[in-house]
Amino acid sequence: MGHLLSKEARSLSRDRRHPRGKVPPPRSRSCFLRGPCMLCFIVHGASPPAPEQPLPAGDPLLPPPPYVSLTAAEQRVARRLLRLAPAAWEPPGRCQRLFLSGLLPSPVRGLLGPPGEVSSEMVCKRKGAGLPACPPCKQPRCTAAEPEPGACQCPAEPQLLALPGTAGESGGGAAGQSGGGQVASPPPPTAQDEKEQGREEEKERGGEAGCEEPLEYPGDGCRDLPPPATPDINQLPPSILLKIFSNLSLNERCLSVSLVCKYWRDLCLDFQFWKQLDLSSRQQVTDELLEKIASRSQNITEINISDCRNVSDTGVCILAIKCPGLLRYTAYRCKQLSDTSIIAVASQCPLLQKVHVGNQDRLTDEGLKQLGSKCRELKDIHFGQCYKISDEGMIIIAKGCLKLQRIYMQENKLLRNLSSLDLRHITELDNETVMEIVKRCKNLNSLNLCLNCIINDRCVEVIAREGRNLKELYLVSCKITDYALIAIGRYSMTIETVDVGWCKEITDRGATQIAQRSKSLRYLGLMRCDKVNEATVEQLVQQYPHITFSTVLQDCKRTLERAYQMGWTPNMSSGS
Repeated sequence: MGHLLSKEARSLSRDRRHPRGKVPPPRSRSCFLRGPCMLCFIVHGASPPAPEQPLPAGDPLLPPPPYVSLTAAEQRVARRLLRLAPAAWEPPGRCQRLFLSGLLPSPVRGLLGPPGEVSSEMVCKRKGAGLPACPPCKQPRCTAAEPEPGACQCPAEPQLLALPGTAGESGGGAAGQSGGGQVASPPPPTAQDEKEQGREEEKERGGEAGCEEPLEYPGDGCRDLPPPATPDINQLPPSILLKIFSNLSLNERCLSVSLVCKYWRDLCLDFQFWKQLDLSSRQQVTDELLEKIASRSQNITEINISDCRNVSDTGVCILAIKCPGLLRYTAYRCKQLSDTSIIAVASQCPLLQKVHVGNQDRLTDEGLKQLGSKCRELKDIHFGQCYKISDEGMIIIAKGCLKLQRIYMQENKLLRNLSSLDLRHITELDNETVMEIVKRCKNLNSLNLCLNCIINDRCVEVIAREGRNLKELYLVSCKITDYALIAIGRYSMTIETVDVGWCKEITDRGATQIAQRSKSLRYLGLMRCDKVNEATVEQLVQQYPHITFSTVLQDCKRTLERAYQMGWTPNMSSGS
């Protein structure tokens, strides 16, 4: 179609090829199709327009006068149109569309005949046929370009711009027909008009570099876009929904979310939601329900059946057999359970780390023996108000569970014979716990509280008051001052060994007061107590020979004395 509507009616094949290395000449924009039509994108060829030459007289393709009075450009247009096949002039043909769209100059339209002879019902053969009857919009070729003033503004009626070179032809043609059939020639363009037209052509050529391709269907710009689809939460990936559901409780997932739809029910049955189960205070939980849960999800790592009165030892045994990866087992106030359940959990779940079975009256040392011998990874135990547990069971726990970090033993009356307790470097330890232990364990004779920065002077005072049988107290790197040493010397009649090394607030006053007041003290560790002068320690060594003072210098002296006693003599030779 481009070569039929171009300036020269010839095939654009070899003429459009350019030798390699040569820049093609700029495209011409002198096409007569100046209206807002997509044909303008395909009409222009790459070859420059040929110079205008008048048609030879007596051209057989042109009718006789008065049509000889047409200009040279209009004669070429008429000649190209007259050379088209007859099918182009049929009602759906190309020339009829050009005629009706007003894109042809007035003299050429007069040559083709009055507009009334053409049928108004025409169908476009190009893409986009069947759209509403409005001239296609001139789509901007660049996303940043503004729409042209004469472009189609749907749904209003189309407003076509007058074609350049035909602005005065309509009125002139009418005047010519009324005045005797003479067609008035258009006024010659001025120099200013030529400059403005040149600027427009340069802008069009410059904008082609970054422009987008025209729309395949020109009428798409006039259509209303369909409304956006309503967002649906089920369009999210399953992993996102599972993450959302993981923030809900078991009640919310089972009683609310799973009832929304089948898809959500299947998501709520995902195995990750059945790894940690909190079934506490649910009277509908029975042995049968525990068996079904354990059969469906055998990767349970944590379960809480506190206050479940309808669960027996049988249900706990089935749960332990089917879930060997159980890590945390909690069963507070399940008074119906006995040693059978804890023995099954200990034997079937060797990776157990946490056991909280407080307030179980039927639990004895037999269950603790199995925990101590089978569960080497145990770190946290809670046997509060288990009145049948004695020292024997706790000794087995202490010997077998070397990773144990936390013990809770509230109101255990059979543990009063505890004699030695090592609580060093426990981050969760507080002063109140230590004071309660010392008050209840009357037979305690050794207490190690090293590396617990929370221990203060008040706690040490209570230990000195309540520890009637306490003989050894280790307070290395604790947060104490001279007041703690003064309290030990004032209130304790049994403590023989006190180690306060690396306690930076201990001074000469504290060391002197405890040495003077304590009648039972036999050892005082002052290693790296930087505020204690070595001269003060030398005086204390001389005044209280029954007390061993431990500092860097004093330890070195004792070591040399022992070496001399064993027969060692320094080598004074030059080689040494």
